[in-house]
Amino acid sequence: MTTVAEKPAKTEEPNRSDWLKILLTQRIALLAVLIVVVVVTFFINDAGGYLTAPYDFDYMSASLISAVPLAMLGLAEMLVILSGRGGIDLSVGAMVSLAGMVFGFAYGEWGWPLWLAIVATAGFGAFLGAINGFLVSYIGFPALIATLATFYAYKSLAIVVNNQQPISTKPIQELFSLSKSVELPLFGEYVPNVPLGIFTFLLPTVVAVWLLLARTAYGRRLYAIGTNDVAARWAGLPVRDTRFKAYVYAGLISGLVAVVTVGQFASARPDAGVSGNGMALPAITIAVLGGVAITGGIGRVAGVVLATLLIVWLNAGILLAFVGNEGSQYQLLALGAVLVFAALLNGLTNRRYGGTTS
Repeated sequence: MTTVAEKPAKTEEPNRSDWLKILLTQRIALLAVLIVVVVVTFFINDAGGYLTAPYDFDYMSASLISAVPLAMLGLAEMLVILSGRGGIDLSVGAMVSLAGMVFGFAYGEWGWPLWLAIVATAGFGAFLGAINGFLVSYIGFPALIATLATFYAYKSLAIVVNNQQPISTKPIQELFSLSKSVELPLFGEYVPNVPLGIFTFLLPTVVAVWLLLARTAYGRRLYAIGTNDVAARWAGLPVRDTRFKAYVYAGLISGLVAVVTVGQFASARPDAGVSGNGMALPAITIAVLGGVAITGGIGRVAGVVLATLLIVWLNAGILLAFVGNEGSQYQLLALGAVLVFAALLNGLTNRRYGGTTS
């Protein structure tokens, strides 16, 4: 009796709907595609002579200087949004302003060592965040109202603490070196220089937040209470304490951002985090675009980092696409459009596929 050898089953290749599902449910993949699309689009416009200046790798690398504070505050917003119950922090920009003035006094006028001034500023930022956390977690104020109130309070204190004057002493001015670009080791001669702040502030913050969320019991508790704080409470988890600490950590990161902004401006400015449209809106946009569910419990650090790159390189290209100050106005339009796009995308993903895996 002869047997016919069975043919190996064919592996089906992903069709269009599979790719669409991947893009909608895997926020990392979607952001990577969007970054490529944005960069290629501006490269094509640059080659066609439609931009006011070259959009090249040197320009993209230089623009990363603005990614440092944006990504750090995006991570701060991620922590509080993950805590659920409408968690959000509208005061991060005001905390940057007030903590920056504290750093200006400590390092620029009182002569404290740099390391001590940085630690004190981060600690002061954590204290400001603790006020937010106390109001939200223990008093029961809605996060939107509580942080809006502290936004006004911190903003006014930053303005009056030095009679509306910035602190620009010599030690503060010398901190501009923190914003310089440096050559990468080993292969630095083949790639553009990278802003120093990425290594001194951004990468340590990214690693610390990732370790906190992915490798600690606190991180698991934060995701749990953000998903369902009633179930978490019945499971015996410290819901109030966990949510409180999220705001404390957000304040600590805001304090570090204050040091970054003082270095970038070579001055401790009372409006550093609130001038124009402030830092809160871009930070919230980056967090939501990065896949952080506004309802809490969902979000990854990598998504926030990639969303920052997308926003920074998009804004950098928009500046070159228009003459004069028109570019800055279109940046605001793009920021609002991206925020609406991210919110609609999150809603579509939840309805069609039951959520995103970031």
